[in-house]
Amino acid sequence: MNISVNETNTVKHILLVDDERPVLDGLRCRLRAMQRQWHVDCAESGPAAIERLSQRACDVLITDVRMPQMSGAQLLEVVRERWPHTIRIVLSGYCDARETSLIVPLAHQFLSKPCEPKVLESVIHRCLLLHDLLHDSQVRTLVGRIRSLPAVPRIYAKLQEMVKDDSVTASEVARVICTDSAIAAQILHIVNSAFFRLARRVTNIEQAVSYLGFNTVRNIAMSVEIFSKWPTAAVGPVDFEKLQLHAQQVSAAARSLTAKTPLADDATLAGLLHDIGYWVLAQESPTEFQSAVQLAAQNCIPLYEAETRIFGVSHAEIGAYLLGIWGLPYPVIEAVAHHHIPQRVASSDFDLLPALAVAHALTPGDAVAFNVDLPADSGADAAYLASVQPPFDWAEAQRRVAATLESYEASP
Repeated sequence: MNISVNETNTVKHILLVDDERPVLDGLRCRLRAMQRQWHVDCAESGPAAIERLSQRACDVLITDVRMPQMSGAQLLEVVRERWPHTIRIVLSGYCDARETSLIVPLAHQFLSKPCEPKVLESVIHRCLLLHDLLHDSQVRTLVGRIRSLPAVPRIYAKLQEMVKDDSVTASEVARVICTDSAIAAQILHIVNSAFFRLARRVTNIEQAVSYLGFNTVRNIAMSVEIFSKWPTAAVGPVDFEKLQLHAQQVSAAARSLTAKTPLADDATLAGLLHDIGYWVLAQESPTEFQSAVQLAAQNCIPLYEAETRIFGVSHAEIGAYLLGIWGLPYPVIEAVAHHHIPQRVASSDFDLLPALAVAHALTPGDAVAFNVDLPADSGADAAYLASVQPPFDWAEAQRRVAATLESYEASP
């Protein structure tokens, strides 16, 4: 399913919110080039924005953070509750740690002032593309057939609450994780595996939090909790143990491509969860899923293409929809949704989506989890990588991923 924002033929409504009129006028001017596709409205306060939304909902809300009467965080919370389908973007100057912790779970994207017009346009385009993709009628129909969507992992949900508290300690985080000893043991196993290639062995969860950081351990905890619910035997056409190994390899590869950058933690998480849509399809529609696997093998087409022919959508969109319900970061959702066809997202920067797509392309495919011959995924190649201005070329990407996978295979 290849959806383009430009193909929707409907004018999108953008609402700009800032207490400084010159800023609003400047933003409106910057977006003037898109006036055939976007109708831009302005509000000088949170209450004024709510009044406009009550009269007509908007597709995209772009707001400052520090405003009188109602802060940007308060406005975003109201919009999330009353207009959940509205895309929420923060465009602001300096934010302290407390403000950031309040905004992170409420905003889909965060941009800093001053923001180049092309950057702002690109972010709006990408958000609209993902919004249209995840709210497509075919996705809604398939998800509507699911008896009950999996709940957000329990430990991850608790850790998400803890991140809002600046005073939380490593020992407090460790206590939450250790409420499930099996998950704690599996986290330590992953931390000490070739996944991270640490210089010394980590022997307890508190040590892992101190050494790797809260976000990394939280993300590992989420994936471990999800994988613990996956069946140990094959369900329908998929072997979940092999699929889990594939996910871990893609995650390690994505982490190697984003090492020492702010993308590393989200790249780890996106890699671990990029195929979570298979879980939903295998659990809820195993017969049709088996038909998709057979169709792909018989016609020598990618599995995601066969899924789209049968279901109307692929595991990538279904997985992204689930992660969206769970409230995961927007870049992670976008990367999961498009990891097979990253070219449908216009991007001129190396961010999370290219990192995941390239890692996926350079890692042995998930065909091993289906015990059939499936064509290799060609979603990302050297030409695609060059188009997103990466900090390295295709040969270096191959070298990094190969070294990571070699370490992975050599680990016990």
